[in-house]
Amino acid sequence: MDTNTTLRTSASCADSQDPTSLSVAAARSRILAALPDITPAIKRPLRDALGQVLAVEVISPFNVPNHTNSAMDGYALRGADLPQDAIGEFRLIGTAYAGQAFAGACAEGECVRIMTGAAIPDGTDTVVMQEQAEVAGENLIRIGTGHRSGQNVRHAGEDIALGSAVLKAGQRINPADLGVLASLGIGEVAVYRPLRVAFFSTGDELRSIGEPLAHGQVYDSNRYTLYGMLQQLGADILDMGVVRDDPASLEAALQQASAAADVVITSGGVSVGEADYIKGILARLGQISFWKIAIKPGRPLAFGTLGKALFFGLPGNPVAVMVTFLQFVQPALLKLAGQHDYEPLLLDVVCNSRLKKQPGRTEYQRGILRRDGGRLVVEKTGYQGSGMLTSMSQANCLIILPEACATVEVGDVVQVQMLGW
Repeated sequence: MDTNTTLRTSASCADSQDPTSLSVAAARSRILAALPDITPAIKRPLRDALGQVLAVEVISPFNVPNHTNSAMDGYALRGADLPQDAIGEFRLIGTAYAGQAFAGACAEGECVRIMTGAAIPDGTDTVVMQEQAEVAGENLIRIGTGHRSGQNVRHAGEDIALGSAVLKAGQRINPADLGVLASLGIGEVAVYRPLRVAFFSTGDELRSIGEPLAHGQVYDSNRYTLYGMLQQLGADILDMGVVRDDPASLEAALQQASAAADVVITSGGVSVGEADYIKGILARLGQISFWKIAIKPGRPLAFGTLGKALFFGLPGNPVAVMVTFLQFVQPALLKLAGQHDYEPLLLDVVCNSRLKKQPGRTEYQRGILRRDGGRLVVEKTGYQGSGMLTSMSQANCLIILPEACATVEVGDVVQVQMLGW
């Protein structure tokens, strides 16, 4: 007699393995392969280009520095005259200032007082810093041993050579890049237009901040985490609020979003619940694939096109929204925006927590990465439920447990993905 009373009508998110699920790598690969061309390039003044993705390689129009100059305040002289076994004396013949070169030439046994950034005088190739020289008279300088020819000199083009590629297309412009561009006299650059991203949450139980909560209702946190992650990517953001589980409202919101944006993101409504109307609406309005991903937290994901816009349908649980965004949406948005380094940075570190999972899916546990002596270590933030948003707030990284992994013991090496990078 069969005494098994367990009921299983289909695979669920609680199952460790589902033969119909896509791996994380396969899902990411499909998404990246399906992306359209990157956004058009526009010209931006230098300061407005900060945080934007460079569209055209920048070639240096001249050498930086554009003249050989002193790296120190001191005395310029011929390297061949440096004393080897006794203190030497040099005749001081003038001074070179930054922006005001010394007009003459330096001969054997002579030196020139020189300031940082000043052009190296003719006949000299070495600078002795002022703290290592002695003024012995009105025009007499004494210098000891221990110096080398060519020291404390910055050569023309040693930072940037004429005609060299300074910044490559596809890199996001940071403050140091602004300084490099300014040093070349470049006042504007071609950057890719920021992506326009529209997003909203679905669910009758959701309320926006400021609205009263009735029994069974919750405040919508997903729009705020999505806003924060999109803001860090430099996207042009359109927050469409909370849309109720009503077919007419959902269809109107999706049509409005796809007409206004390059990418549309929703949270909730892509699982197998009876109130998930969004599937049928998406089938009418676009070409959407609904996937089950071998991932925890997460699993349900929708991806495709909605008119001319890309569409990502993320799960509704707060942590699952963030994890699936980081693994699937973020690399796609970065690549679509023209950025060449769109894959996440992964680090191998020692784990200080014992971690358990079931083989069959990739799991992302929230962790805290810190330095312990001379090494990096990570430990989990505590309970890892997909509704526990505080576990993400406390974390600075995700601990990646591959599909085949079962148990991580203290001292094992794991991979982590930094948050906010």
